[in-house]
Amino acid sequence: MGKYYEDFELGQEFVTPARTIGEYDVAAFAGLSGDFNPVHTDREFAAGTPFGQPLAHGALGLSVATGLIARTGLFDGTAIAFLGIDGWRFSKPIFLGDTIHVEFTVSTMRETKNPAAGILTRTVRIVNQHGDTVQSGDMTLMVQRRVDS
Repeated sequence: MGKYYEDFELGQEFVTPARTIGEYDVAAFAGLSGDFNPVHTDREFAAGTPFGQPLAHGALGLSVATGLIARTGLFDGTAIAFLGIDGWRFSKPIFLGDTIHVEFTVSTMRETKNPAAGILTRTVRIVNQHGDTVQSGDMTLMVQRRVDS
């Protein structure tokens, strides 16, 4: 079972496991999303871009980040709703073969009128194997609170 709202503290920091982004990930995401932009799917085309090689879709990086956060188990069975993403920035590309992980900090906490739910905002950074932040922003989540019965 994941953590409840009361188990978190402002400023608390977490680091997820890492994951390498491969060609299969990009191809599967292109098929799922319908985004077959050649900068992602065509090595010859991508070689002629300023990047010099194919790169992962920005939205793929964001999606993998949510999965890496889920792998921590912190919100298993206690997350109620993903409420939003604010100020998301794509700072650097994610290339095929890059290994990324997520670092996040509890940046705001607020109770709701519902005694069974609280709101957490997490400041999130996707970091590559070089220590570079490739994407960042705030993710807000509604989480269960402990209710005395």
